[in-house]
Amino acid sequence: MHELSLAINMVAIAQEEGERLGSPVRAVHVRLGPMSGVIRDQLVSSYEVACRDTPLAGSRLVIEETQLIVYCPKCKVERTLNSPQLLRCPECNSPTPRIVGGRELQIVGLEIDDEQ
Repeated sequence: MHELSLAINMVAIAQEEGERLGSPVRAVHVRLGPMSGVIRDQLVSSYEVACRDTPLAGSRLVIEETQLIVYCPKCKVERTLNSPQLLRCPECNSPTPRIVGGRELQIVGLEIDDEQ
């Protein structure tokens, strides 16, 4: 389960930033794409495990799920797909192998307790 190693790294990054700011981290905000290779529920469970016995114990993982965006070479435009199973343009049905968005797993923000 690689989600645990990802969660451990996210907790370490957030803990380091919280220490730098001198404030406890209450939530970690991440963007998660459908092509990231990460299973959302497993990441949430892994985050809870990774937080145990750290300053982030009790913090929340807030996940913003992004859409799968591809470039259609025939239409010459970016399109949003509903499913990663079929990489075809929803307008012209041409293959769309160029993925523009949807692979991300990135920390985009931290909520901190500034009343310290």
